[in-house]
Amino acid sequence: MSTSSVRLTDLAHGGGCGCKLAPSVLQRLLANQPAAMPYAQLLVGTETGDDAAVWQIDDKTCVIATTDFFMPVVDDPRDFGRIAAANALSDVYAMGGKPIMALAILGMPLGKLPVETVSEILEGGASICAEAGIPVAGGHSIDSVEPIYGLAVIGLCSPENVRRNSGARPGDALILTKGIGIGIYSAAFKKLALPDDAYGEMIASMTLLNRIGHVLAQDDDVHGITDVTGFGLLGHGLELARGGGVRLTIEQARIPFLARAEALAETGYITGASGRNWESYGEQVLLLPELPAWRRALLTDPQTSGGLLVACRAERAESIRAMIEAAGYPRASIIGAVTAGEPAVQIV
Repeated sequence: MSTSSVRLTDLAHGGGCGCKLAPSVLQRLLANQPAAMPYAQLLVGTETGDDAAVWQIDDKTCVIATTDFFMPVVDDPRDFGRIAAANALSDVYAMGGKPIMALAILGMPLGKLPVETVSEILEGGASICAEAGIPVAGGHSIDSVEPIYGLAVIGLCSPENVRRNSGARPGDALILTKGIGIGIYSAAFKKLALPDDAYGEMIASMTLLNRIGHVLAQDDDVHGITDVTGFGLLGHGLELARGGGVRLTIEQARIPFLARAEALAETGYITGASGRNWESYGEQVLLLPELPAWRRALLTDPQTSGGLLVACRAERAESIRAMIEAAGYPRASIIGAVTAGEPAVQIV
């Protein structure tokens, strides 16, 4: 536990992937940026909002590069470091790659936090990197108003194994590898209303590495992958739909939720990011008119270090889901299907 009596979450105006800019704001910011193309070796840039950039070195090797950082979603400094590191590594796994090294990104209000607490954050991040089999090979730090920690991560993969959020095809099934509800849990945690067992469930989910993405990318029947983070299941599903020019139909009854997520959402533990996400989606998200607002909040709930959303050949979906579950993802579920049509996500 922390050597400081100060709650890390009290030092930040937001936490985890709930700190991300709303999708609509991000789109406006990127709209006037110069195109990354033409660079023949840049296989993946900013064009479809993918999880990481990919640069092809030669016929056998691609470099994957990403960065991710945020403010505390929990108060235990070591847990914060572990969560932030797992979240940053996820982008490489979501592209089908294998991380090879990381650089730390650190901003801390040193007048408000003891050095020992900051050291615990770094130790937590390094422990997750060690679990992934990579070093934290350097980094950069500043004295900042709010606590910030994350990683820049470099990974490798072969060109044929790059998996994008634009790969979903009509006829595919959709698999989600982790339960939804991290933002709901974090809202309850900040208000001291999250039971100890639920806190343990939240930490276990957020620190579970998405390394299965590297395995899935070696399967030709897996066509598209993205990780579900700050934009919620609907937002990242919409990225998959727009990227592939397809329609996603998700069955709400098949979505895996964390054990207390529905009960907590119904009683009002909802993040501000959830509402900002909903306002950003536009008319390409179609919900049942009778869907209660709290259920909608589950679908827009920002996930810190969330699971992978996978589009794969429908005939193989159950065997792929079972393989994911056996690899250590007990909530892996088939949640819907991909069809032809104007890009949209429909909840049924």
